[in-house]
Amino acid sequence: MEDLMNKAIKLQAAIRDIPDFPKPGIVFKDITPILGDPKLFRMAIELFTDQHKSGKIDKVAAIDARGFLFAGAICDRLDVGLVPIRKKGKLPYKTYEATYDLEYGSATLTIHEDAFKKGDRVVLIDDLLATGGTAEASARLIEQAGGIVQSIDFLIELAFLNGRSKLSRYEVFAPIVF
Repeated sequence: MEDLMNKAIKLQAAIRDIPDFPKPGIVFKDITPILGDPKLFRMAIELFTDQHKSGKIDKVAAIDARGFLFAGAICDRLDVGLVPIRKKGKLPYKTYEATYDLEYGSATLTIHEDAFKKGDRVVLIDDLLATGGTAEASARLIEQAGGIVQSIDFLIELAFLNGRSKLSRYEVFAPIVF
């Protein structure tokens, strides 16, 4: 099995930059080449699962929508349940809500009220850490629903946006840093 650094280097090489998406001045980090290559996708899943093989987690919570791309495979390999964190209006049962600020405006995420048993140990998964607002709101939802955030894991961190500072209460894992 390749070590963490070698895997991260190979995955980083596959990420393509899309300038001016979704708006001028933004350089979007496109992970679809990783998703489309089974060896690279497997490598990405291994980066996440290698962090949590100790069995000290009960659930994986995934942030809508790109966190979902990784979470199912991670849950399968770790033999734990999956909890979706969705945009407001997308979950069918009773929910808790957390609103957070975006660059222009705000957004609201939701989680089912019964997503966790009190004290469930949870890993939160998303593809990319930018400003940290989405992950911080998601962590608050996990805690409100009775879970304990063990780690917040991202494939990519955009360090220049300083999102990690909003998550200083948590362990953060991000093997690819731009």
